[in-house]
Amino acid sequence: MTRRNIELILLCVAAPFVVLLFAMLAINKGQSLDATTLGVPIGIFAAFVIAHLATRKFAPKADPAILPIVFALSGIGICFVERLAPKLALGQVMWLFLGVACMVLVMVLVRNLDKVAKYKYTLMIVGFLLLLSPLVPGIGQEIYGSRIWLSIGNTFSFQPGEIAKIVIVLFLAGYLAQNREMLSVFTWRVGPFNLPDIRVLLPLLLMWLVALVIVVFEKDLGSALVFFFLFLIMLYVATGKKFFLVVGLGLIAIGGVGAYLAFGHVQVRVNNWLDPFADAQNTGYQLVQGIYSIADGDLFGVGIGRGLAEQIPVVESDYIFAAIAEEIGLLGAAGVLLLFLCLAIRGFVTAARAKSDVSSLVAVGLTTMIVLQAFIIVGGITRLIPLTGLTLPFISQGGSSLLASFIAVGFLLRCGDEGTGVETEVASATSSLHANSVLGRVSLGKRLTHAILILSVLFALLVANLTLIMVVQANYYQNMPGNNHTLAKEARTERGTISTYDGTVLAQSVQQDDGTYERVYPAGDLASQVVGYASTQFGTSGIEAAENDTLKGQQNFASWTDVLNSLAGIGGVGNDVTLTLNSKIQQAAQDALSGYAGACVVLDPDTGAVLAMASSPTYDAADFAAEIEKANANPDGVSTLLNRAIQTLYAPGSTFKIVTLATALEDGVAKEDTVFSSPGTMEIGNGTVSNFNKNDYGNITLAQATELSSNTAFAQLGVDMGAQKLVDGAEKFGFNKDIDFTLDTALMSLMPEPNEMTTWETAWAAAGEPVNPMNHKSPAGPQATVLEMAMVGCAIANDGTIMNPYLVEGIYNANGERSFTATPNKFLQAVSKETANRVKDVLKGVVTNGTGTAAAIDGVEVAGKTGTAEKTNSNDSWFVGMAPADNPRVVVAINLEDAAEGTGTERAQNVLKTALQVQGLL
Repeated sequence: MTRRNIELILLCVAAPFVVLLFAMLAINKGQSLDATTLGVPIGIFAAFVIAHLATRKFAPKADPAILPIVFALSGIGICFVERLAPKLALGQVMWLFLGVACMVLVMVLVRNLDKVAKYKYTLMIVGFLLLLSPLVPGIGQEIYGSRIWLSIGNTFSFQPGEIAKIVIVLFLAGYLAQNREMLSVFTWRVGPFNLPDIRVLLPLLLMWLVALVIVVFEKDLGSALVFFFLFLIMLYVATGKKFFLVVGLGLIAIGGVGAYLAFGHVQVRVNNWLDPFADAQNTGYQLVQGIYSIADGDLFGVGIGRGLAEQIPVVESDYIFAAIAEEIGLLGAAGVLLLFLCLAIRGFVTAARAKSDVSSLVAVGLTTMIVLQAFIIVGGITRLIPLTGLTLPFISQGGSSLLASFIAVGFLLRCGDEGTGVETEVASATSSLHANSVLGRVSLGKRLTHAILILSVLFALLVANLTLIMVVQANYYQNMPGNNHTLAKEARTERGTISTYDGTVLAQSVQQDDGTYERVYPAGDLASQVVGYASTQFGTSGIEAAENDTLKGQQNFASWTDVLNSLAGIGGVGNDVTLTLNSKIQQAAQDALSGYAGACVVLDPDTGAVLAMASSPTYDAADFAAEIEKANANPDGVSTLLNRAIQTLYAPGSTFKIVTLATALEDGVAKEDTVFSSPGTMEIGNGTVSNFNKNDYGNITLAQATELSSNTAFAQLGVDMGAQKLVDGAEKFGFNKDIDFTLDTALMSLMPEPNEMTTWETAWAAAGEPVNPMNHKSPAGPQATVLEMAMVGCAIANDGTIMNPYLVEGIYNANGERSFTATPNKFLQAVSKETANRVKDVLKGVVTNGTGTAAAIDGVEVAGKTGTAEKTNSNDSWFVGMAPADNPRVVVAINLEDAAEGTGTERAQNVLKTALQVQGLL
């Protein structure tokens, strides 16, 4: 098969992919697929077919892959320019047609590159004049901080540097072809090394100085890098001397350090590269916005037209690759990079086939110019290297760059047509110094192989860096507080509702006139700390944070349709979250806290479901922004945002005697009828232990001590048990253990290290009061959350078993299909069933005969334990209770800060009563 037929087949293979991109863009815009919407890709394909026919006639031996690769890249470019800057798209298409025409003209007019090279010094003068012409006052223009433009009036501007690069490549090819032997001979011997004469180094120094002029006066780091590196690679291919590479890289390092120290614009570029987020709203804005877009791309992209790359300044030009990565994903972006690498390979193959040194060096120079420019701009966008202001060849918006790229392709095709052909290539090296020797075939092949390996490594680094951003670090970037892309997407996403088990809506999204959604909280202060808030300004908290991905529809899919829509980047309504809370029980719990700071938790002991979780003071959930601002203004004040049920540790007072009693019975340390002396005060461990109000109860049994809440009796019991058994028993109830709870802000309840506890400390700990007389490293204990004390009650109510507490009962998609149902699971086995029942019998007496009579409910037997946690100037009032006592279905734990003795018990009674009524047990 001929080269041109292969070329035509490859063009036909690439065409459907280009058309598909335009079709996806049209569909996203809501347009029908017809000749109007698909006219542009068809027109581009037609232009390349014409170019193919011209190549068939004027360059029949040219490489067959170059034109199809350029077609694919150009089609991608026009599609994304149409997507990002539709007003500029028509102009870009016209520049593409002009570029194709110029490419054909090069093949028609330039038949022999060796003849062109005869005018090498004329080319040098023209090239340098074009390169430096923007410095001329009056016609030179500075745009976006770089002086690289020529302006004619106010209607037309052009980057002469783009054409200058091609002209300089032609000059360098002629110069190096003529002088490569001279440049290859090192006559200066220093010790064991042969070094070049200073005259040999003059071209290298000249190019270095020109590059510095570009950096300093035109402020164009990208062009300077491309200009100098393409010269280095051409010099290496011509001479084979690695010395030039070492010296060249050294000059680059010296120039870079010097430019950084001397010029502010270079410092800004480097500092932004090191940490763009340090000034994310100013000098680092473009780079940060690009990273946000790339991080959103994942493997398959968000879909063409669905990204937020418009947030990036000049995205259609310098930053078009960020939009490509976001909308067609890692696979698509890596595919674009692979096309450039393929272009590099085919360009270097063309150089290997060339019949003359000039043709070979022109192919090397132009290929390097295009591919190196692609590496530098993509590397800058992805923070692999400092960002430079370059366009992505064939893809970025910009007529100058597109025109120059096509002219370069025209010369590449001419170089290929001047090739010897594979069938006539020489297999061995030649020592001929004739101008048409092509540098010695074997030597040339080795140098080109080294060059393509270097380029392959560079592009592999780009793909690896893309993978790092788009896969490994994607969540990190997406969840950054200042990521306006994430915030904008969430504002246009209808989050799912949050509701109670009995159907009360706690949070929902309401669409606004501009298409965004506002999060509203129609239930006022009902469970506000549990629900939390979702805000583009303040982030998320509570269930809004814990189930964030679910509410956004990115997790807990109910059907394969949900999965496919998510993978395709098709946004939809988020999932609805149904909580275990019951609105009536929740309201009763909140009412019980009225007038006090504190918390109340209601659990189902059989399952661990949280029926109510209240915290006071509370707030109207709709006013969360004002509450956050108040909390920020007074960080040491009492915050309504704090969920005291799980985020505050309290001294549990006498409710902890449930743990002490159960542990003593379980370990056989004492029995219910074991008698203890209970004076009002007594000395234990060189310290005083006293009953509440120093009441003297005489000699009483352990059961009576529980009913009367005798501190002195339980202090003696604690000493009899010892610190180790007391702490071990507490840990079986969940102290010193993390709870796998829906809200991950829950604190761990604490006990000290037993080997650090004194006898006096152990005595008070058994009575529920944390003291730390020796100021040991481990915390004083017991310290408990209200949730933990509710779990202690559940252990007694549920035959010694503590179920893991949970708040989410079910999750549903927008169609009402259930994707998640809570499954109760065991957390701990605190004590045996027998011990739990014995403790429960004792706790019945607390409500019947002891300190908890205020919790009694007519018609239902209640078991429970009161508690008064004594503080310096006030007390906290606790109650942990369960009902019906013989088969508990509800457990309540409540703590009221700075309340009178028994107040917690009185308030808990109505919560228990309401819960029993809701469950039909009363």
